[in-house]
Amino acid sequence: MDNSTETDLVALAVRALAARRGRAFDDVAVMLAQRCDSPEGARSVTSAVVESLRVATAGVWERGWQPADVHRMAVRGLGAAEQAVVLDVVSDELGRYAPTTVDPHWWSQLEVLETRVWWPASQSWLEARRRRGTDWLTLLTTALTVLHLLQTLPGIERLSPLPGTATPTTARASGTTASGVGGIGTGGSGTGAALSGHVDSRVLERVRMLLAKAESTTFEAEAETFTAGAQALMARHSIDVALLSEREPDAGDGAPRGRRIGIETPYDGPKASLLTAVAAANSCRMVWTRALGFGTVVGFESDLESVGLLFTSLLVQANTRMLAEGSRADHRGRSRTRAFRSSFLTAYAQRIGERLREVRDAETEAAAPAARSRGQELVPLLAARTEKVEATVGKWFPTVRTRSTGSVRDAEGWHVGRAAADRASLDGSAVRASVGRRRSG
Repeated sequence: MDNSTETDLVALAVRALAARRGRAFDDVAVMLAQRCDSPEGARSVTSAVVESLRVATAGVWERGWQPADVHRMAVRGLGAAEQAVVLDVVSDELGRYAPTTVDPHWWSQLEVLETRVWWPASQSWLEARRRRGTDWLTLLTTALTVLHLLQTLPGIERLSPLPGTATPTTARASGTTASGVGGIGTGGSGTGAALSGHVDSRVLERVRMLLAKAESTTFEAEAETFTAGAQALMARHSIDVALLSEREPDAGDGAPRGRRIGIETPYDGPKASLLTAVAAANSCRMVWTRALGFGTVVGFESDLESVGLLFTSLLVQANTRMLAEGSRADHRGRSRTRAFRSSFLTAYAQRIGERLREVRDAETEAAAPAARSRGQELVPLLAARTEKVEATVGKWFPTVRTRSTGSVRDAEGWHVGRAAADRASLDGSAVRASVGRRRSG
């Protein structure tokens, strides 16, 4: 083994991880670390590891994964050190392409993940981490673990052009424009710099403000009213974009797109139901890939941003109310908290879906006369867009099956969850009353 090249040793280490031979993996990692004792050896090892990770990352893109997806898998299965290396690896590989040849939504993901190429051009990320003080053995063990993850990710649906192949034409077709490439990310409060030309940033900001108020208030009626206001804004904006797309196809929002949204345990079934409900209320479809912990939402760009924002907010609100209900026990003192919470979330998802659709239907009805006065029939237009979404789902997921995402095993949880979604007024009266109370106080 002493005569093996560094590339051979890297491959051997990954095979050991795949075979769950921990001692063999450790032996190879130590051997690679020992070769880093000399400057020439360190350069050879660094080159082999970095290049292997670049090739593996390019392979991941080929198999349908995007930056946020890869990071999500790292969070699910690896430690903090490996998660940080994943971000470096993704930034490094994407940094090799001209910014305009990478799907703008990918840059948006990098921004939300708050990652970037932070190391100087004269160094690789591996060398830069070594200079920060991390020892070679720790660095190599972490990097090889990430390499194993990348090489073992299965193939999934490809939702966007591969890096290096995107063009301004494909960006327009997808409804996106690149407005920043300084980094990538998919978490936190931001949505990234690459937004659809038809996803009005002013609308999104108003939606965020309403949802933030819904999450922060202690009054359930207020929360529901703010949420309904956000849905109304999003529905109205979606209708405007649909009408524009019919009048001016070249200025429209292109073909349906896909976004992956994480759905984590516990209670992943009810959470998937909530995402399905939010997607349906916003003219989208959701396909759940349970084994990989995400749902793929398919729809037009003007609707996809809305679904992501609303689902995240509703999940926060649902969890807050569910936890406020406390634990439950049966008549024998045995815990039934899990069944209660699962049923709570399932009922919450169903009723919220009904209420969101009511809001969207009301906005559609209100907008129809003005559209008709301009010679446009809104209902057939929206139906045609739904057909395009369904066709895209059929193309990407030809074997998709409809199935139940969870059963109700606790009657109290069901009724309490439905009540939590049903108590509030959606006409704004709760907010006005609350404001009046504050002013009088």
